[in-house]
Amino acid sequence: MKFEAAGSVRELIDHRAADTPDKAYLVAPESGRELTYAAVREHARATASRLHALGLGKGDTASFLLGNGPATAELILGTMYAGCICAPLNTAAGAAQLAYVIGHSQTSVVFVSPEFEPQLAEAVASSGCDVRVIVTDVDAGPDWPVESDSAAALPDVASGDDAMLIYTSGTTGNPKGVLLTHTNVLAGASNVVGAHELTAADRGLCVLPLCHINAQIVSLFGVLASGGTIVLPHRFSTSQFWGWIADYECTWFSVVPTIIAYLLHERDELDARTREALARIRFGRSASAPLPPALHEQFESRFGIPIVETMGITEAAAQILTNPLPPAARKIGSPGLPYGNEVIIATPEGAELDSGEQGEILVRGANVMRGYLRDPAATAAAVDADGWLHTGDLGAKDDDGYVFVTGRLKELIIKGGENISPREIDDALFSHPAVVEAGALGVPDDDFGEDVVACVVVRDDAECEEQELIEHCAARTGTFKAPRRILFLRDLPKGPTGKVQRHELAKLIARDFAERVKKKS
Repeated sequence: MKFEAAGSVRELIDHRAADTPDKAYLVAPESGRELTYAAVREHARATASRLHALGLGKGDTASFLLGNGPATAELILGTMYAGCICAPLNTAAGAAQLAYVIGHSQTSVVFVSPEFEPQLAEAVASSGCDVRVIVTDVDAGPDWPVESDSAAALPDVASGDDAMLIYTSGTTGNPKGVLLTHTNVLAGASNVVGAHELTAADRGLCVLPLCHINAQIVSLFGVLASGGTIVLPHRFSTSQFWGWIADYECTWFSVVPTIIAYLLHERDELDARTREALARIRFGRSASAPLPPALHEQFESRFGIPIVETMGITEAAAQILTNPLPPAARKIGSPGLPYGNEVIIATPEGAELDSGEQGEILVRGANVMRGYLRDPAATAAAVDADGWLHTGDLGAKDDDGYVFVTGRLKELIIKGGENISPREIDDALFSHPAVVEAGALGVPDDDFGEDVVACVVVRDDAECEEQELIEHCAARTGTFKAPRRILFLRDLPKGPTGKVQRHELAKLIARDFAERVKKKS
């Protein structure tokens, strides 16, 4: 049976365990644990029976506030194996947002790493919900209050059953709960495997958090679907990244632009052994935020690794666009072509636009969510009657069908009636050799309605003045689009995968402006 024929995550796990029982599915560098496919099924069955012993039935929700580790992967897979809904919680979320999610999801149990216990306790208390909390070591596993009953029968799991509940970032108002079925999850994994030509011989390095759709679908399920191996350290480390690649003979990795920037600006030279290991890497994958062209080109030049830029969205089980692998054409500045789903550029009314015309990016396919949990109005607004998911991203296709993302509908800067994409400013700033991170946004302005400002992080050993960067941008975007002001920070606020949170930048800009006014008065 090919994995595409699997109707559920349970069927896929059973198939892999029967087909290649002794092959390593997961390797954990810190603990040295190695999980074979047979062990994955054994742990999934045990997790399922314990969840049912705790009183969870088919369709009930189990949540996870965990760092990365083999036990985290086992719990995610085991929850779906049980017919329950897996609901990873954002480890970077505050207690207020966690309280909302706990209440809205009606979760029955939360597995939590010791480091996150204080914020979870505050969240549970303020939610007013009766939730069972199980402390979990990400390497050794949960401190189960019940034993596994291997004789207990498990309920049937169908392809259309809900498998995963993931809450969006909630930049405005409360986050929305995205419901993905087993079909959605497997379709997302299938798209990744097909587009990146993953096989059982591949070993992928995952340094992104398992609380996010990227790591879940691309790394966890992409590897499960391909029959390969995933190398899963606790977290990203600049100093250890290439060592993991070498030690575990990885052939691909999935990262975000922020990680690419930090790897590029690491000044230590790679030794001969590591350089040899780089030759085994088929590709590196970038997602979750646009990859600035300057960063893309500099990374490939230094390390000789082809970077495949992609685009994903939680509501479509991660990947919707990807550049092809070499020797096919990869277009710098574009997340590529649709693979496994349809993507069009459309007017606000949903009519498809011609190449070169800017509009909203729409996607349709088996990977598109069932809907938002208990929010039919938001679901209807996001997915139209023809099955097109409206992403909220703006873009245009070129004559070859490659999509170029120009920004978010809600993030466009409208200065004097002209639309300015924050990404255009980000890319200009990234082309300066001193800049490691950048984020532009619009702020209120009496003359133009909005004006452009930006926040940057520069290398520790770099000397760079505000006016220098403003002039650098102006030379590339024109004076009208160049930032009026640039704020230097030690770090930019980011989500769990490294995507810059512009709404948080707005707060920092407002605070900086208030302090400047106070000093002048």
